[in-house]
Amino acid sequence: MNLKKMIFINTIITFILCFLTHFLYDWFPNPIFSLFFPVNESVWEHMKMIYTTILIYGVLEYYIMKKFNIINNNFLLSVFLKSIICIPVNLLIYLPINKIFGEHMIVTFIILLISIFISNLIGYFILKMNEIKYQKIISITSIIIVYIIMFLLTYNPPMKDLFYDRTEQKYGINIYAPKK
Repeated sequence: MNLKKMIFINTIITFILCFLTHFLYDWFPNPIFSLFFPVNESVWEHMKMIYTTILIYGVLEYYIMKKFNIINNNFLLSVFLKSIICIPVNLLIYLPINKIFGEHMIVTFIILLISIFISNLIGYFILKMNEIKYQKIISITSIIIVYIIMFLLTYNPPMKDLFYDRTEQKYGINIYAPKK
């Protein structure tokens, strides 16, 4: 197996894992799971799902790459950047299509798959670069900062459309929208 094949394998497995992580908070509702997994059906909470899923798969990816002796310079930086880049890529594709055509589950899945693939391509190029000094500490610190931000936005979301769950008519974990 080589790095190019890993892009396709990573994309498919990450895509499948998104379905599992989508429901983990529903199955195990607690403050720790609320940090990592979506607590509602808002667009924002689905971005948290993508971020966490890519990081979770990164653990498995590390061992796969090690087993097949695949080059893994800047591995942690690659995984972090894949997880963070997938969010704006997904939003840039999803939001205009959703605004024009409305919510269609199949289209949403295709957009998710495309977003994961694009972020994996970027990760591929980062892995092929010469090792970046301090990439591990930068990546770990950045992952923690992003989760702090996600935690704050789950418990104190702005009253904006991106954070609104239309199915339960609420923001974040427990802020219900006023009745109109």
